[in-house]
Amino acid sequence: MRIGLLTEGGYPYVSGDARLWCDRLVRGLGQHEFDVHALSRSRHQEDEGWIPLPPNVRRVRTAPMWTAEDDEVVLGRRARRRFTECFGELAAVLSGASGGAPAVFQRSSAGTPGAAKRPSEGASTHEADRFANALYGLAELAREAGGLVGALRSETAVRTLERACRAPGAHRAAREARVSDLLAVAAHLERALRPLSLDWYEDDGLGAVDLCHAASGGPAALPGLLARHFTGVPLLVSEYGVRLRTHYLTAPDAPPAVRSLLAAFHGRLAAEAYSRAEVVTSGNTHARRWQERCGADREKLRTVYPGMDARPFAEVGESPECADPDTLVWVGRVEPAKDLVSLLHAFAEIRKRQPKTRLRIVGAPAGSEGTAYLGHCRTLAAQLFPDEADGPHATGDNPVSFEEIGGPELPSLADAYASGAVTVLSSVVEGFPISLVEAMLCGRVTVSTDVGAVVEVIGGTGLVVPPRNPRALAEACVALLRDPARRARLGAAARARALELFTVEQNIEAFHSIYLEIVSRAPIRRVVLDEAGAPLPFAVPAEAHVPIRWAAPSPSLVVRGGPGWATARPVRATTPAPEGAR
Repeated sequence: MRIGLLTEGGYPYVSGDARLWCDRLVRGLGQHEFDVHALSRSRHQEDEGWIPLPPNVRRVRTAPMWTAEDDEVVLGRRARRRFTECFGELAAVLSGASGGAPAVFQRSSAGTPGAAKRPSEGASTHEADRFANALYGLAELAREAGGLVGALRSETAVRTLERACRAPGAHRAAREARVSDLLAVAAHLERALRPLSLDWYEDDGLGAVDLCHAASGGPAALPGLLARHFTGVPLLVSEYGVRLRTHYLTAPDAPPAVRSLLAAFHGRLAAEAYSRAEVVTSGNTHARRWQERCGADREKLRTVYPGMDARPFAEVGESPECADPDTLVWVGRVEPAKDLVSLLHAFAEIRKRQPKTRLRIVGAPAGSEGTAYLGHCRTLAAQLFPDEADGPHATGDNPVSFEEIGGPELPSLADAYASGAVTVLSSVVEGFPISLVEAMLCGRVTVSTDVGAVVEVIGGTGLVVPPRNPRALAEACVALLRDPARRARLGAAARARALELFTVEQNIEAFHSIYLEIVSRAPIRRVVLDEAGAPLPFAVPAEAHVPIRWAAPSPSLVVRGGPGWATARPVRATTPAPEGAR
């Protein structure tokens, strides 16, 4: 099977999102071939290069989302009119302006590979169809003209957006958009729609794959939508963090008009991806509920938990003893969302009941905000637990320590979890709690706040308390510190649950089954004909699908950029792409 893996700001870049997950998936499915199509987010990301690629990555194509040279495409009169109609319809949907799809957009549900019945009805269906028709109309124009970068950056695009915002029926926020707001929205739409101008959708690109797998929603799914529209390639969308939710939480201080128009665009794009995809996967039920609320059909949704490598934690997990039965451990990125302030106040209550207890906070700060937050937490710890020189339980040092992985005492993550009896999570915002799974693989009992997918992950193998409640957090920790037998039972159950649900092997097998299911339902798109035009049913023999190379491998192709800014050079299929290939 040949898979087109679609990423945005992720694999194969060294600093990419979901890089580790994608790498494990590709390596675990060595019997399949992968064509990676990656959208980069910054020059720094591109300069850092790629991780070593396995032999089954046959080709890598990249394009920047952070910059694009003008494609120098000059649209003729008819093409300009089509662009104005398509972009105007797109803008009208985003602004809420009334109107129907122009005749140039109308197409039947039969006849184009990307057309399909919408899951909803009524006004919502009409708006979804208007958005889809406008989007694919722009895509077809870009394919015919050779790109739309210049057109999307033009004054015509801004004026078209302005007319839509001033049209009857437009939302109040859109009607109040200022010139600066319109320019900001037009610039964002130009960046988001850059995949329309790429040359990825022909028979030598995504048109040649058996399945497109978008590793996230948003812009990463757009090439998959276009491949499905132009050539009928089935689409799988996977989200471990719902891209639409991330957009909603980004730039909260933007003007209301900008937030309204961009939220409408990303919401419509997400709904279109969910509608056209054969299967939509999420990393947990929390994300799955988001997808369903954003328009995903419940029958298409699957939960595939992230796969984690259990080997580094095997030795600790198989040894129930801990280094210090009076120590609590917190592991993660230091940032305000982790609410270490509540944890420190809870620890003050714990020390009143269990004076020998210590707290190890293990992790590095996340950016400048995390560094400032770490400094605040250090100051608070010094105020809550001043050094004691007297008293029956004097230690001469602070019972709270701030550490990082890699030191002499904690050379690895497994050593961090092994150093304590209870692992604590105090977050107020959390997606999939990786630190809890790591603790579970180490056989450690956990105390967590009820956020994100925490309850789903631990499944009764730990204690859960409300967030921002230091007293409840303290009581749960004290209950476990005073009951070693209970800690042992819950820790063993936690390790068994993690090994059953959250391993790399489970993740790879789940996606392999989904791939086979989708391809088994997909129609045959490429038929080999003989000289007389009759089909050759055995032109592609069965042994061609056996994962053994019968001859010398053909060179892989690495392509960067898109029309007008693309360069290509061959890379041997059996060797990873070097870091110099940037």
